[in-house]
Amino acid sequence: MRALFALARGSLASAARHPRTAVVLGRLLGTGFLVCFATGLYSHFLQDPLPGMAFLTRPASLYRITQGLHVATGIACIPLLLGKLYTVFPLLFAWPPARTVAGLLERASIALFVASSLVQLATGLVNTYQWYPWPFPFRQVHYALAWVIVASLAIHIGVKLPIITRWWRRRDSIGPDGRLRPVGTGEGRLGSREPRASGVTGVLQRWIERAPAAPDAVSRRTVLGAVGVATGAAVVLSVGQSLPALAAVNVFGPRQQRLGPQALPVNKTARAAGVVGAATDPGWVLTVRSGRRSRVLTRTDLLTLPQTRVTLPIACVEGWSVSADWRGVRVADLAALVGATGRGITVRSLQRGAYATTILEPEFAADPLTLVALELNGAPLDLDHGYPARIIAPARPGVLQTKWLSSLEAR
Repeated sequence: MRALFALARGSLASAARHPRTAVVLGRLLGTGFLVCFATGLYSHFLQDPLPGMAFLTRPASLYRITQGLHVATGIACIPLLLGKLYTVFPLLFAWPPARTVAGLLERASIALFVASSLVQLATGLVNTYQWYPWPFPFRQVHYALAWVIVASLAIHIGVKLPIITRWWRRRDSIGPDGRLRPVGTGEGRLGSREPRASGVTGVLQRWIERAPAAPDAVSRRTVLGAVGVATGAAVVLSVGQSLPALAAVNVFGPRQQRLGPQALPVNKTARAAGVVGAATDPGWVLTVRSGRRSRVLTRTDLLTLPQTRVTLPIACVEGWSVSADWRGVRVADLAALVGATGRGITVRSLQRGAYATTILEPEFAADPLTLVALELNGAPLDLDHGYPARIIAPARPGVLQTKWLSSLEAR
């Protein structure tokens, strides 16, 4: 078995599969995962804040930036991960798989890292299309896998730190002739050090060793260039769903800028939410409540209150975002009607299920840009955009910009 694995590793040896290549791709991939982890945590805690947490409301496009970066970086990590796996593929044929406890730990962490990364990236990509062909809750599993990936990545870096340090900088890898410095058998090419075998396997090994060396079909520069082009193309052809400058080349992004009712995309329609009848009922009212004090306001009542016009983006967790002009009543003004200034607000929708109830933390409720919106882009709200009234606030995920309002209750 050992000899057969050795032959497999030897046949896979290539100038492209060099420790320097693995380190270059690895540091890009590691940076990408850390960016995704940080921006993902921010999105998670915006939706499920821990006690005492407070969030920035400026810049107003903060969530648009962080979540757009999260999705774009996640997409970039897909070709980076595939390139890294190509580079280290011969190491899968090491026999025995581990000789020391440290080696066993490294192999286990790599297996966990690769498996969880593939699942994380695949399900994250599918989530941008709002397709969920699995039985588990996406957001909770996505959050848990993020911690698994970061922990296994930390173990892997700790074990591989000597190699990473040795090949981190290009000038440490290049000899006087301008080529990669020869570092001894097995180190220049991943998988090229093979033990001497006996029997039929040994005959095959010696025959391979005596055969004229064929030039490498794929060079390090070719691999790095291909991964770079694939990464750049994947990002450029998808970020147009959130970056207006690249909207014309948005080939892969599931949402198109300005495509939808009132020039704004829609994730969930009124029909899908089951609110068509309740939202179009002439008797609809918005109840604003604080303890025993309450105000019941019709849409006409809301339109007679002082109106504020703001420009804010809808920025969704799936990565798309579009700025729009909104007009309505400040939530702070409505809270003042019932003596709830400076307090958090529980927002209830006519819909049922997930996100039927959301929380406006005090910093969002008091912000002068946070509105109960009645108009969008100069016209009354379309039913699919939350008619008769919805929340719009700065620096918040689209899923928390509650549509089809029923009540606001001071916390």
